[in-house]
Amino acid sequence: MEMTPPPAETNEFKGKTGAKRVWNALFYSMAGFKAAFKHEDAFRQETILAAFMIPAAFLLADAAVARALMIGSVLLVLLVELINSAIEATVDRISLENHKLAKRAKDIGSAAVFVSLVNVVVIWSLILTS
Repeated sequence: MEMTPPPAETNEFKGKTGAKRVWNALFYSMAGFKAAFKHEDAFRQETILAAFMIPAAFLLADAAVARALMIGSVLLVLLVELINSAIEATVDRISLENHKLAKRAKDIGSAAVFVSLVNVVVIWSLILTS
């Protein structure tokens, strides 16, 4: 007897294609940035640091590759922080109860942010001391 999977739940927004999809994605992304900046202290702090560090990369690095690495490392911190914030919000949405798996998910997300910050320190140090 062959088992057929249940029908997948549909999402009304998944049907959009082409320019309409890109346009919608732009607004969803802007809403995500706005929510992260409003609700996440760490993202706000890292965004302010990025506002100083990205222009500094243009002033401190002579080579385009060095500037790209410096700027990319800063943007990576913002990216990882956004993902970490999404993980935390999802875990909190599921339950505010203290649970070892919820703690593990949040701790791993925090560790990812830490690694991205170490990456900035390493890249900037190597470039600025060479």
